[in-house]
Amino acid sequence: MARRPRHLSAEDKALWKKVADSTERMHAARPLVELPAANSPLTKKPQPKACHPAFQVGQNTKPNALPHDLAPSLSNSVASQPVSMDRKTFGKMKKGRLSPESRIDLHGMTIAQAHPVLIRFILDAAAADRRLVLVITGKGKHRDDGGPIPVRHGVLRHQVPHWLNTMPLKQYVLQITEAHLKHGGQGAYYVYLRRRR
Repeated sequence: MARRPRHLSAEDKALWKKVADSTERMHAARPLVELPAANSPLTKKPQPKACHPAFQVGQNTKPNALPHDLAPSLSNSVASQPVSMDRKTFGKMKKGRLSPESRIDLHGMTIAQAHPVLIRFILDAAAADRRLVLVITGKGKHRDDGGPIPVRHGVLRHQVPHWLNTMPLKQYVLQITEAHLKHGGQGAYYVYLRRRR
């Protein structure tokens, strides 16, 4: 079968024109715009101008912001313990008016060496009915390795109160406080022992 030619007759063209004239355009005719050449200055977009004032990092911070101190200082934690002994005697002890009956110097020892020595010293002092003993730890060397995590100095200074508040020493110790300056200050502790029953 032969194909019919696809040309519109004059009658079909007139009918189509009549239909097209009776309709409205949905979109307005767009004008043809020629694109500029690739290397012309019109292809470069202008940079938007800053419409905000100058900003500096940290300009809105509060100067009185609290530091990020997660753990209280050792002096505060020891001083915040409730007084378990006679307040008058405690006041004399804090002012350095009571003399320790015995003392031990843990200066320069490692944790592994100091712990058993401290246990033996406190047990011997309790057995001898001593009430006030002095434990010298030293202030410790300040070593900052520059890392992101702060390192406490004075390992024994931080560890001794913990040891004294745990068994087997806890049952013998009544009160722990930092020593007066004449007995070592922050590098030593007064340990007030309980009476033997």
